[in-house]
Amino acid sequence: MKLLSHWIVAAVSIGIAAYLVPGVTVDLAGAIITAIVLGALNYFIRPLLLVLTLPITVLTLGLFSLIINALLVLVAAAVVPGFVVSGFWSALLFALALAVVNWVFHLWSNQND
Repeated sequence: MKLLSHWIVAAVSIGIAAYLVPGVTVDLAGAIITAIVLGALNYFIRPLLLVLTLPITVLTLGLFSLIINALLVLVAAAVVPGFVVSGFWSALLFALALAVVNWVFHLWSNQND
């Protein structure tokens, strides 16, 4: 049940972030599939990328992880029909907006517990 609620929150976050960022469009089914694909990419691929790019991530004080997130968003957009990202800058803004929206959801859910 907890996994399902995480996917629902992720899909809603993706929809909100796509609404906020120009150059990113997603439909309802695309948001749900994108939540699953981004979850899988973050679970399997992101740790490997973080280890491989650790020196540059340390030099940029962690900001390079946003670049990694933007690249994962571009990969998800290439795989998921119904999720369109117009370019790298849109993917970067989307990754940043998604992080902020998720942060707000987590603050809200912790406040209601």
